[in-house]
Amino acid sequence: MTEGTSTDRSASSTKVAADVPDAAKVRGAAEVRGAEELRRGTFQGAAAYVLWGLFPVYWYALMPAGPIEIIGHRIGWTLLFCLALLAVRREWAWLRTLTPRRVAGVAVAAIALAVNWFVYVLSVQQGQTNEAALGYFLNPLITVALGVVVLGERLRRLQVVAVGVGGLAAAYLTLTSGKVPILALTVAVTFALYGLIKKRLGVSMEALPGFTVETAVLVPASAALLLMLHTGTVPAWLLGGQAMPSPTFLAQGGWHTLLIVLIGPITALPLLLFAAATRRIPLVTVGLLQFLAPVLQLIVGLAFGEQVSATRWIGFAVVWVALALLTVDAVRSRRAIRTASQSPSPRA
Repeated sequence: MTEGTSTDRSASSTKVAADVPDAAKVRGAAEVRGAEELRRGTFQGAAAYVLWGLFPVYWYALMPAGPIEIIGHRIGWTLLFCLALLAVRREWAWLRTLTPRRVAGVAVAAIALAVNWFVYVLSVQQGQTNEAALGYFLNPLITVALGVVVLGERLRRLQVVAVGVGGLAAAYLTLTSGKVPILALTVAVTFALYGLIKKRLGVSMEALPGFTVETAVLVPASAALLLMLHTGTVPAWLLGGQAMPSPTFLAQGGWHTLLIVLIGPITALPLLLFAAATRRIPLVTVGLLQFLAPVLQLIVGLAFGEQVSATRWIGFAVVWVALALLTVDAVRSRRAIRTASQSPSPRA
């Protein structure tokens, strides 16, 4: 009996010893896969924000097409590209999840996005890309502020300070320039509202189907814009003091026509990259990467000869201080959550 027990124990010890290297190999393989996913996600996120940051170059290339024509075509060609991609991937199950309430909510978010698109293109083509960049720098601060006002979220101390510093920057820019930075604030607020509405909806659809619905509900507005453009009936408030534009889609040669058609995939590509990145990297990393876009926008504006006054640079610097505070807070919060999740739970 004793001999049998000893033999069983020896065999069990041998089995455990054999299992230990296997477990270590599994852990090692999982860590390698995790590191690869993190690298891939970081690359995808960076690529998305770089593309968004370089969009002003494309808006310049589309001239003499103006914001009305660009937005009208952007909605239509983006929808066609998204539908084609969905057809290739055979992703139609999400259609069964659509309800009138969800479509109505998506429509409100889409309107905010369309206004953001229009003002962004308008800023670039009026030689105020730095104003659009300021708007996207302000966006995280506006988003935090909306979270407090609309969602009743409570801010941590550094977040309060960051929002306060951002408010000071806006006030400083208003006082020193003698006017409210309307374009920058519109870009910031509309994009923040877009994100807020999407969050309130709690939409569970993937990025591509969701974006398809957003562009689909904007098609009537797209058709109306292009119709007014072709009939010369664009309202004065949409022109912003500019002369009545003429359609350029088929009037500026084949290359110009192709560039307008390619607005569809160029709009959708960074969105798909961003969606893939958010599944692989922490939100803190996403928050750090998002500053690539306005930095590149600012650089593009300077490269195209835009002049930025000393007071505007000071305003940018104050906003960057606020963003640095937000970043520090986000990193601290992430570390605290990670530490709490790794600490052993108390035993009963």
